[in-house]
Amino acid sequence: MTSPRAESASSGRPSTGRAATAGAPAPRGRAVPDRRVIAIVVGTSLAISLGYYAMMAHLVAHLHRDLGMLAGTVTAVLGVRVAVQYMLFLPVGALTDVIGPARAGALACALRMAAFALLGVTSGVGELLCAVVVMAVGGALFHPAAQSLLAGVAPARRSRGFAAYLITSEIGAVVGPPVGLLLLLTGGFGLLSAVTAGAWAVGAVLFMLLHRAPGPASHTDTTSPVDGEAVAGTGAARPDVRKIVAGVWAVLRDRGFLLFALTAAPTTLLTTQVATVVSLRGVDAGTTTLFFSAVAVTTAAIQPWCAAARRGERPWLLKSGLLCAGGGYLMLIAIPPAGADRIAVLAVAAVLHGLASGLTQAALFQTVTRCAPSGRFGAYIGLLNFLSGVVALAGSFAAGPLFDAGNRGAATALAGLGLVAAVTAAAVRLPHTRVARAPSPR
Repeated sequence: MTSPRAESASSGRPSTGRAATAGAPAPRGRAVPDRRVIAIVVGTSLAISLGYYAMMAHLVAHLHRDLGMLAGTVTAVLGVRVAVQYMLFLPVGALTDVIGPARAGALACALRMAAFALLGVTSGVGELLCAVVVMAVGGALFHPAAQSLLAGVAPARRSRGFAAYLITSEIGAVVGPPVGLLLLLTGGFGLLSAVTAGAWAVGAVLFMLLHRAPGPASHTDTTSPVDGEAVAGTGAARPDVRKIVAGVWAVLRDRGFLLFALTAAPTTLLTTQVATVVSLRGVDAGTTTLFFSAVAVTTAAIQPWCAAARRGERPWLLKSGLLCAGGGYLMLIAIPPAGADRIAVLAVAAVLHGLASGLTQAALFQTVTRCAPSGRFGAYIGLLNFLSGVVALAGSFAAGPLFDAGNRGAATALAGLGLVAAVTAAAVRLPHTRVARAPSPR
């Protein structure tokens, strides 16, 4: 995640098979300036977030009402997108390390551009399924690519860069849906689809600006961990399957990080499940919209604080975010039926969930950046996202039937989520590190 996200992780055994950047040969060409990397990633995030949320906020209504698809069909197909995306995070993260984050980012944006364009002309389940699978592949590529680029900038700028990246994403979450509604009223779903696809095309072009610049785009991608071959945004490395497998195997052998990823895996469930449970608690559409706007604003507002004094690197930040998530779920157990008290409880819960999202994303990004060896960031963030996705899907399947059982079942589900947050906060331990990298000249 992450965060939106350099030393290698330790499990107490000697380091083998890891590139030591301090002694690596200098890459050819001029290094891409950190400010340019951050500006391009943040600009891309703003463009694609506006497009993504503008369409996704209205996609279900279009498929169900305009095209007449059954609700069960729509939810099942959209569920396929989530499942496929999380299943691909680990191998696609390793692929990002091999072909370079700028190339991977451009490819991700191109795939999502095609997916959103296809959604604009979809008339049946087969076309919809094709579109969501392409969208899933693009999403699995985009997040490791963008965060790999941010992880590669100098530590003094990394936290601020990731904070800006998250802030623009949350701006898209707030501004995107009303923009999408305006486009729908102006020219229908076809216009909305075209504008969304255009936003992802802008992202592809911005990533290609990094691709054409000579030299590596990040510290983490200066050399290939397999054979020293350049794998930066402009490197000539080919997507060799052996290198992808080697990246996956390397992160799975890192026992310290693997243990961390397993214990931190519930984080995604705890920060995303609220999107479902608020509506299931009987909150009306208008209040729900305000609730998630408050979550997004809080997530964005906390980022400058996380970036200051490099707080994102401190062990207590992740635990604090998890506890905020737990508190937010407990607040939702006893929502008053109406009145000012109901709004006040929802407002407190929204702030707590916004803090949870902001704190955990910053903490996870910094942890992966600190632990991933040179040229392995994609594989490391891929493993974390893969495990988090598995837990999130399992948690969704477990919570749904409880809400169907009535108020007592809903309270049990919310209390269970709060308990998971507390247990995760108590159990999670940041991996130890041992080998520091020498920063590349900027």
